[in-house]
Amino acid sequence: MREAAVTRKTAETDIAATLILDGQGQATIATGIGFFDHMLTLFTKHGLCDLSLKAKGDLEVDGHHTVEDVGIVLGQLLKDCLGDKQGIRRYGTAYVPMDEALVLVSLDISGRPYLAYDLPVQAEQIGSFATELTEEFFRAVAAHAGLTLHIRLLAGTNSHHIVEAVFKAFGRAIDEATRQDARIQGVLSTKGMLE
Repeated sequence: MREAAVTRKTAETDIAATLILDGQGQATIATGIGFFDHMLTLFTKHGLCDLSLKAKGDLEVDGHHTVEDVGIVLGQLLKDCLGDKQGIRRYGTAYVPMDEALVLVSLDISGRPYLAYDLPVQAEQIGSFATELTEEFFRAVAAHAGLTLHIRLLAGTNSHHIVEAVFKAFGRAIDEATRQDARIQGVLSTKGMLE
């Protein structure tokens, strides 16, 4: 079973999390930011992984430290679950519609962190979640999981729908890319390694 546990404690946040990559979409999430909890639950459900995550952060300042550090932890969990990346499909792409919104997420578990982010949202806040933190979250995940990650808005105006579609698409793309394929001997690279 591909699973990992990570704890991260700084002067700003205290996070404990476990991830079972080959799960059933079960989530137990508590970050203190309701909309963010909902987005992580959607990622888990659509990624068919099991995520348990509890975060305490300096929300009296704002949500930035909590959201970014949760991204760091999720990236570390993904990297630890994948280990040497033997037999994984490596690439994942998902288009997800949410009413008028249509989002593309495409990724490569390459070991080369990169985020290409084109997701304009009109609302500055959704509940207590600052929408600009969506980019910070995915940048942290990409950096710590070693992902090349592209996120694009293809259509849409409702900020909630757009951000929700991104988290669902990210889950689906991760599920596709981390799936093991018996035809792949070693790693899917002519270099013989994904770094």
